[in-house]
Amino acid sequence: MKLKFLNNSASLVVFATLLAFMVSSCFNKQGEKVYEDKADIPVSQEMIAELTSPPNVPTPVGKRKAKKLIVKMEILEEEGEMTDGVRYVYWTFGGSVPGSFIRTRVGDEVEFHLQNHPDNKLPHNIDLHAVTGPGGGAESSFVAPGHEKVFSFKTLNPGLYVYHCATAPVGMHIANGMYGLILVEPEGGLSIVDKEYYVMQGDFYTKGANGERGLQPFDMQKAVDEKADYVVFNGKVGALTGDNAITAKVGETVRLFVGNGGPGLVSSFHVIGEIFDKVHVEGGDLINENVQTTLIPAGGAAIVEFRVDVPGTLILVDHSIFRAFNKGALGMLKVEGEENKKIYSGELKDGIYLPEGPGIQEMPETGEVVASEIPAKSFEEKMEFGKQAYMQTCFACHQAEGQGIPNAFPPLAKSDYLNADVNRAIDIILNGLTGEITVNGQKYNSVMTRQNLSDDEVANVLTYVYNSWGNSKKEVTPAMVKSRRNAQ
Repeated sequence: MKLKFLNNSASLVVFATLLAFMVSSCFNKQGEKVYEDKADIPVSQEMIAELTSPPNVPTPVGKRKAKKLIVKMEILEEEGEMTDGVRYVYWTFGGSVPGSFIRTRVGDEVEFHLQNHPDNKLPHNIDLHAVTGPGGGAESSFVAPGHEKVFSFKTLNPGLYVYHCATAPVGMHIANGMYGLILVEPEGGLSIVDKEYYVMQGDFYTKGANGERGLQPFDMQKAVDEKADYVVFNGKVGALTGDNAITAKVGETVRLFVGNGGPGLVSSFHVIGEIFDKVHVEGGDLINENVQTTLIPAGGAAIVEFRVDVPGTLILVDHSIFRAFNKGALGMLKVEGEENKKIYSGELKDGIYLPEGPGIQEMPETGEVVASEIPAKSFEEKMEFGKQAYMQTCFACHQAEGQGIPNAFPPLAKSDYLNADVNRAIDIILNGLTGEITVNGQKYNSVMTRQNLSDDEVANVLTYVYNSWGNSKKEVTPAMVKSRRNAQ
């Protein structure tokens, strides 16, 4: 009888253990019931979604329960700046390119209100890649100016997803800036980090060449041929540089939600001076570690995470590198804090990686260029246009105040070599220069590449240089440049 009692006790223990396992397996670490079918996750309460413009992101979901989430998004067609002197009519979700960031969690019931502003000229809709349903919502959201469409969907799969307009011609709507990101966090939320930012790449196609001033219309043929004039982060050249740079402090962990709206080009996303500790490949569950550059397809996304260990300016680029330095796909993460000589003993300098601009630079030779369509009409405009050209083509070597780089590139500020002969200065821009020269008593032996600028542009940039930083205040005219060009 005693043995039989022990066996019964053992059976009870086993049964209790199995029962406890079965019960516990129905709940996650947060004490929430785990639903095999995510469509069965119940929602509690209703809340208005927090939407943010780039590079900001909404507050993390954390451990909140699934809710009915009200998303109200307005479509706006409005003129903005692509780069200095270049205007463009963007089509936007929420008034920004990319569109407003949407943050949800698995099991949310999203009630989406898509509003087309009455001043807009075109109908639009929205295709969210996070939606399971026809057109990702596009079939339910086609909306004319002055109207609103409402539809709902259940978030079933965690991940980072693109949304975009899918109104014909689809490529044109996307190319004009109609894309953004929607994040679906897993139950319990993402891990906690110190800083989160929203970065999205896009390619733009304009009738005028890169840097050609004025209001530029969309060029369908360039788009079909995938010959982008601009490849940028967050809708414009310089959206994440200078005063617009994102920031962090030494020792902080940074998470970037990176998307690629396309419509045509893939992105080779890289941060110069950092290694990604984790990459959520294509925005999904697969995590890759210790990654230098991650590929983001058009219409795709990735989540990258890393800890910043040294101060300085880290440079965000599409590592199809001419896109970064010549078409605009470049941003900055400025890190403050104490240096760590064990990790890095050198010195990082702001500015050396700023965009080199649209000017096509070649080794010294002759060639023809076309005249600028919009000449400067006053000295003030010459200075303004000249500064723009300088920052796009000359800054990297000669620096913001014309101070040059010691032992590499000569100064333009208070330069005896520059001020001695204006015709020589014009010739150098037109033809380039190689060989040793002496500037302010110092010898330099580097290469000045030929600048593919029009007569107006050469006149503007030299007028700006001569009237800045203590130089001789000469004014260079297009006629002077044309005369030197014809004399070659």
